[in-house]
Amino acid sequence: MTKKIPKISDAEWQVMKILWHSSPQTSNEIAEKLADPNNWNPRTVKTFLNRLVNKKALGFKREGRIYHYYPLIHEHECTREARKSFLSRVYNGALKPMLAAFLEDEKLTPAEIEELKRILEQKKEE
Repeated sequence: MTKKIPKISDAEWQVMKILWHSSPQTSNEIAEKLADPNNWNPRTVKTFLNRLVNKKALGFKREGRIYHYYPLIHEHECTREARKSFLSRVYNGALKPMLAAFLEDEKLTPAEIEELKRILEQKKEE
């Protein structure tokens, strides 16, 4: 049985990225890191933390009146789920049109092209 990965909003992703990078952290530490780019007040951050706890994306350890938050799900699990959701919503689950659109729209270095060739060759052998 696979673990259910919760749907995480764009704002919640920002909180999760901070905790994936370094945890555990208190709500004040997280709010401090999000204050400059988002101008969020600490209450907003606490709201996101509570939502993520309720979604079982975060856990916490209470020490007196201070809560230390940490992720319960791995970043790669969330990014995989987000990719699958995007592919399903935008491209009806069809990988080829999505890859073609990205490749047409983005500039790639020769090294990136070689890496993509290697990945495709590896897939062909599987």
